[in-house]
Amino acid sequence: MVLSSTLGIPATDNVPRHVAIIMDGNGRWATRRFLPRFAGHKKGVDAVRTIVEACVDRGIKYLTLFAFSSENWRRPPDEVSLLMRLFMHALEREVTKLHRNGIRLRVVGDISAFEPRLQELVRDVEARTANNDVLTLSVAANYGGRWDILQATRRLLADRPELAAKPDLIDESMLSSYLAMAYAPEPDLFIRTGGEKRISNFLIWQLAYTELYFTDCFWPDFDAAQLDLACQSYQGRERRFGRTSAQIQQPEVQAAARQPADH
Repeated sequence: MVLSSTLGIPATDNVPRHVAIIMDGNGRWATRRFLPRFAGHKKGVDAVRTIVEACVDRGIKYLTLFAFSSENWRRPPDEVSLLMRLFMHALEREVTKLHRNGIRLRVVGDISAFEPRLQELVRDVEARTANNDVLTLSVAANYGGRWDILQATRRLLADRPELAAKPDLIDESMLSSYLAMAYAPEPDLFIRTGGEKRISNFLIWQLAYTELYFTDCFWPDFDAAQLDLACQSYQGRERRFGRTSAQIQQPEVQAAARQPADH
């Protein structure tokens, strides 16, 4: 079971164990170059490849990318259709390389809204890479943080219908085990590119004690050097998890913070 940052003190290190990224700015990157917005999305796939490789090189074990939110359906239909085709093409093209490099791919979100061929492809890619452990790459597609909490609640009550009459028995650990990313530790570092400074319904449960980093860099230009800047910012943070600075300096508290992140 993954240790919750509100129920205990997760282990921390100079290298974030889990990095979560909102890949923003593809369309604006293209517009500034007098290109169609889709050109920015295609260039963004190259940035994904670069950052996956950079995370492996730096020993980051979990990378979660916000590819398509539940609110992105509001975009023009032509753009949504192109994004779906790009997603399918990227899965088909990249799965062999991901598998060869020991990367596990998981897709989180309500994929039932996608066409059957894409759903089948997602299941095949997840199954093919299921035993890889160098890096877990999670792609959030048709995902929203509120959807995640709602679906977790529904699944919990479906499994334990008696809890509907006894809601006081429901605790945080019980519900969190039904979240879409229950398999991963909470993100240590959240990055949003493109200049916006909000989390946009992304991992709203999991980001409770995550360090936030915002950059004006558009996603297609986000590379290993930009990732290092974000990690340097993270390394300068004091992760207190509700404690005071004085408490963190106490040897017994430091020892407690070094406990394994999973138990």
